[in-house]
Amino acid sequence: MIERYLERFLFGSRWIQAPLYFGLTLLLVAFAVKFFQEVFHSGAHLLEMREQDLVLSALSLIDLVLVTNLLMMVIISGYENFVSRIDTGEGGEALTWMGRLDAGTLKLKVAASIVAISSIHLLRAFMNAEATPDDKLLWLVVMHLTFVVSAVLMGVLDRLAFASHRSH
Repeated sequence: MIERYLERFLFGSRWIQAPLYFGLTLLLVAFAVKFFQEVFHSGAHLLEMREQDLVLSALSLIDLVLVTNLLMMVIISGYENFVSRIDTGEGGEALTWMGRLDAGTLKLKVAASIVAISSIHLLRAFMNAEATPDDKLLWLVVMHLTFVVSAVLMGVLDRLAFASHRSH
C-alpha cells in the first residue's frame, strides 16, 4: 500500500517540470524580441552597412533562429517525454517529429544544434579575423572541433546502444 502511494507520488512529481518548460517558453519570447531588435537595427543602418557587416548581421539572426529551434525541440519533446502528451485536438496541427523524439534522439539533435551554432560563431570570428586575436581564433576552433567530435561520438554510441530499440 505504501509502495503504491509512493509510486503515484513519484510519477506525479513529473509535473514539477511543467513550470520549467513554461520558463523556457518565456526565454523563447525573449529571443524573438532580440531577433526583431536585430532586424530593426540592421534595417535602420542597411544603406551605410558594408557587405561584411550585413553578412555578420545575417549570421546573428540565423544564430538566434537556431537557438530558438533548439528551445522548441527541448520544450515540446521534453514535455511530451517527461510530463504529458500534447493534445493538439482532432485534425489539429502537429509537428512531424512530435511524439517521435525520445531522450536519446533529442540529445543528438541538441548536439547537432550546438555544432551548427558553434559553426556560426566560428564563421563570424573568421569574417572579423583582423580584429580577433589569434589565440582566441585557435580556442574557437578547438572548442568547435570538440563539439563536433562529441556530437559524432554521441551519435555512434547511441547507434550502438539503442538503434535496435527504435522503430524508424
